[in-house]
Amino acid sequence: MHVVVIGGGIGGLTTALALHEAGIRATVLERTREIRPLGVGINLQPHAVRELTELGFADELAAIGVPTAEMVWVDRSGRRLHHEERGTTRGYRWPQYSVHRGELQMMLLAAVRERLGPEAVRTGTVFEDVHEHPDGVRVRATGRETGEVVYVSGDLLVGADGLHSAVRARLHPDEGPLRWSGTMMWRGVTETDAFLTGRTMIHADAGRGARLIAYPIRTGAAGQGRSLTNWVCMVSVAEPGPLDGAAGWNRAGRIEDVLPHFADCALDWLDVPGMLAGGGELLEYPMVDRDPLPSWGEGRVTLLGDAAHPMYPVGANGASQAVVDARVLAYALATREDPVAALRAYEDERRAATSAVVLANRRMDRSKPRNPAHADGSGSGPGDGPDQGIYTRIANTYRNSTGDDVAELNARASLHPPIRKGTPA
Repeated sequence: MHVVVIGGGIGGLTTALALHEAGIRATVLERTREIRPLGVGINLQPHAVRELTELGFADELAAIGVPTAEMVWVDRSGRRLHHEERGTTRGYRWPQYSVHRGELQMMLLAAVRERLGPEAVRTGTVFEDVHEHPDGVRVRATGRETGEVVYVSGDLLVGADGLHSAVRARLHPDEGPLRWSGTMMWRGVTETDAFLTGRTMIHADAGRGARLIAYPIRTGAAGQGRSLTNWVCMVSVAEPGPLDGAAGWNRAGRIEDVLPHFADCALDWLDVPGMLAGGGELLEYPMVDRDPLPSWGEGRVTLLGDAAHPMYPVGANGASQAVVDARVLAYALATREDPVAALRAYEDERRAATSAVVLANRRMDRSKPRNPAHADGSGSGPGDGPDQGIYTRIANTYRNSTGDDVAELNARASLHPPIRKGTPA
């Protein structure tokens, strides 16, 4: 069996590794000419760390990631609104890691090239279309350097090409635009003093629809009392609706647009305005998702990761769900004779699980207080902040909606697949 994977991000590379573990050949087509360690911080939840550990990455993850110990919600004065332990501190057998997205991607890329061979990832190759026939698929792509049309044949096609998936657009051409939450996001990375435990993720409610998430993403800094801190600022600027061109996408942000929303965020243990101003280049983009699909693919074609289930980042779950997708897909293909039936079994299992996460992320974002202060946008009074129990209620509701159960994950059987019969290891 040969699976063609569109997209060389975290989901696509993990898919190639998981398929290889099952004795299934994979070729990854990636549109960028060179995969580089770009991006900012992301989180890997314990359910994803388990899968990557079983793929042999325990030591590498420990070397590049910060094992998150706790999540703390505070208001703009530093008053604690909610606290919960994370990862092994909470009882999982696997950590939660905060890690630089680019470093994680490069770790996976190096492993794909080592385990599957240097030709397993074909960069500068842009997916155009796929033709399905009774025995397989024929993918048409173009080379970015030459514009030359190339064809790649395989048994199956997996679209792991992200939020703006070309494979999804082919499968669902009438879907329409992305759904915008009405929130704009600014992201950056700044070296700061270490804060709280040195392994703490914070959610600060700055009032007037402005929120901040920050966490360390590099292990070495903590021993020196420093932190390479990833931060995300979220500000409600409009009502939810379809994303139009005016919202922009992934463009360079301006600090003067974001800083005023956090100017009076006074935490004793973290200089929030200083962190934002010292972050250098920052990115701005809208917080978007899509409604869950009734089906992902058809025949010998399916979707995976953000291509299948784009979600708000408020639950820190997007990359983790892509990793689990990859493992469930490989397990389904390894344990079923009919590959088309295996794709549908994979979709049935993962659509239900990821749809719950997409909708839970949406509910969690909408349930967070917007805290309008005064009509002129000036500072809030003592009674304008969130009540102390609201984030406890939000966190508990999210955990119940997404099946985030410690005992269940710890006891779940491994997804490590058997070697598919008749295929090379």
